Amino acid sequence: MYRIIYEVISKLLIHIMKKILLLGSGELGKEFVISAKRLGCYVIACDSYAHAPAMQVADECEIFSMLDETPLRAAIAKHQPDLIVPEIEAIRTEVLIEVEKEGFEVIPSARAANLTMNRDRIRDVAVGLGVRTAKFNYAESSNELMAQAKAIGFPVVIKPVMSSSGKGQSVAKTEADIQASWDYACAGMRGDRKKVIVEEFINFEFEITLLTIRQRSGPTLFCPPIGHVQERGDYQYSWQPQAMKPDYLQAAHAMAEKVTADLGGAGLFGVEFFVTANEVIFSELSPRPHDTGMVTLISQNLSEFDLHARAILGLPIPVIEAKEGASAVVLADREGTNPSYAGVSEAMQEPGVDVRIFGKPTTRPFRRMAVALAHGSNALQRARAAASKISVHVD
Repeated sequence: MYRIIYEVISKLLIHIMKKILLLGSGELGKEFVISAKRLGCYVIACDSYAHAPAMQVADECEIFSMLDETPLRAAIAKHQPDLIVPEIEAIRTEVLIEVEKEGFEVIPSARAANLTMNRDRIRDVAVGLGVRTAKFNYAESSNELMAQAKAIGFPVVIKPVMSSSGKGQSVAKTEADIQASWDYACAGMRGDRKKVIVEEFINFEFEITLLTIRQRSGPTLFCPPIGHVQERGDYQYSWQPQAMKPDYLQAAHAMAEKVTADLGGAGLFGVEFFVTANEVIFSELSPRPHDTGMVTLISQNLSEFDLHARAILGLPIPVIEAKEGASAVVLADREGTNPSYAGVSEAMQEPGVDVRIFGKPTTRPFRRMAVALAHGSNALQRARAAASKISVHVD
């Protein structure tokens, strides 16, 4: 009998034990590594700087720019991972397409990583599938931006086609704002594409992130919608669930399933929508855990990171249970090194409140350094109150 149990456990461990090359090692990557390690995976965390958050909990680390083809290829060749898991957009995705053809598995797929690296490509995919989006166009100069903005009609939202965490995003209310918006977008760009997307300003009632899970076998699953508020194009606080009309939620489910099915592969996708008084409008998509989804660390039985890990490993997800929860970010206000934190004890005195410090080694103005989490009644109010008690100090 013991031998049978041993053989079953051995087979299960062989099935689960995967070597993962994680491309990007921020706070989302850190939580994913924790989830993956709990399932027996071996993780190599990669990023452009030392001591990044995910590196602190991974088995090994590599330091290089993932926009640099040579070290990216070298890391893949050196570690021979079972799974390549992107955590950021700024990756030389052409390399991922090539290594996928060689037999490596990219999560959720090399095509998904390539298309979502740039806002123009994923938006074009959505339009091609008949998914409702805001009116938009592209510009590669300030003059072209002016012409496209006039054609769409002010105000317009302007974003780099490739950036992260809202960097370079602004709203141009009049023609006088165009040059400043162009300059700001260029300063916030990642990669080597000097191109922006200019889109219709949607007067929405609220925004949601719909965490969408594609399983290796089984139906596509959805978490309850997450509401969120952004400033400077970057999320500041989120809550779950966001109440919305059942037919609107059904429409969001249908659009998210259509786009993620086209991208293919297994894993969790963060699909963003604008919700107006009259309709639901597709905004953006990330083929990985989403920053607004950090609320699931306290609001769900399985966090978005647990769900991503289970989906890519082909493990079952019997049920997703959710309760009222909220998250609120803690920001740095200056550049510095060796950050320390005051007010954490005060923040955690409130029942139902937790704090996660990301462990970033350096700071800059508005950089996310930690998050306060709360569950239960008035979760959002309590999460924001907890975050306000925490301050970041640097050398």
